[in-house]
Amino acid sequence: MLGDQIASIALPLTAVLALDATPGQMGALTTAYLLPNLIFSLHAGVWIDRSARRREVMLVSDIARGLLTATIPIAFAFGGLSWGQLYVVSFLLGCASVFFYVSYGGFFQTVVAREDYVDANTLINGSRGFSFLAGTSLGGILVQLVHGPFALALDAGSFFWSALFLRKIDAPDAPRAETQTGGVTTGLRWIRGNPVMRAELLGVATINLFNFIFWALFLLYATRYLHVKPATIGIVLGVAAVGTLFAAALTGRIARTIGLGPAFLIGCFLFPAPLLLVPAARGPHWFVVALLFLAEFLSGIGLMLLDSLAGALTAGLVPPPIRSRVSGAFMVVNYGVRPLGTTLGGILGSTLGVHSTIWIGAGGALLGMAFLLPSPIRHIREVPEPAELDTSQAAVVLEP
Repeated sequence: MLGDQIASIALPLTAVLALDATPGQMGALTTAYLLPNLIFSLHAGVWIDRSARRREVMLVSDIARGLLTATIPIAFAFGGLSWGQLYVVSFLLGCASVFFYVSYGGFFQTVVAREDYVDANTLINGSRGFSFLAGTSLGGILVQLVHGPFALALDAGSFFWSALFLRKIDAPDAPRAETQTGGVTTGLRWIRGNPVMRAELLGVATINLFNFIFWALFLLYATRYLHVKPATIGIVLGVAAVGTLFAAALTGRIARTIGLGPAFLIGCFLFPAPLLLVPAARGPHWFVVALLFLAEFLSGIGLMLLDSLAGALTAGLVPPPIRSRVSGAFMVVNYGVRPLGTTLGGILGSTLGVHSTIWIGAGGALLGMAFLLPSPIRHIREVPEPAELDTSQAAVVLEP
């Protein structure tokens, strides 16, 4: 995660500084990375479930991502870095990431006891929050000291470091899935037939769609319309990470006090709702900046609750034989809406104006609650037991 945050700054700056990137080329680079989520997630889930070698797949994916990332600083050092290489490396990195995260979706349950799902997910997402805070700053420093392409060498090293620890894990994998449990559409059909997971996917995907509309224009809006300096924006974004770290210490306690489902719903509301303060910000400059800080801090708390408890719900509900296929199906939808959101953000910003689009992105995300509030999620108090798998229909029947 730390290496990824370094790369989130170093890779775009490599394209800008070393290859004089245009906006169109930057967009194509992002698309090349996201495209494998739509193409391979479902098929990766089927293959991984049937091979039952999730740890090995994650390990190989880490090594592949490390080697691919290392080719960029090497090519730059020899004066051979090109756009063709960046596009190919970005696409292959996206492919390896798909296999890593689809495998992770089924491997988590093999190393974590059911009673620890909430705390373990909170620890993982707290680590991600720290990586946002430290990685972005470290990435900026490295880019300035050693130039963008060479900063990617540390990202490559992070993948090998991850593989080293994965290699040390000694835990049995989930059972191998039999062919009778279905093919590439099994995960989608299971989600459609399960009221909890269906509501979770529709709600979270809606939040993500509008959130990416918002973020497509946030930096432009903050700098050009609110006249916030880049350094201040960096600190503001870091405050969101502080919010996630703050919430990491409280997520387990909140879930145990009011119930896992209600706490998850609070996170789904608290993640997008404070962002309404951004388009509403008016008045003295210090007050505008203060509202941005408050919005990002509260949103970071909501994101921690949402991500940690969504992971616990999924880990508890999904039957072991189809975990990777459900993970792949979830990724197809949840990741698929992200480039759609950024594209819509650009179109709406050009037609309706940046300020109106920021309102739409911040407010529209709350529509996700329309799927979540009527669902059984609000009645879930603890990590649910796995739903029964109907192998003859590749569907799941939720026990009453």
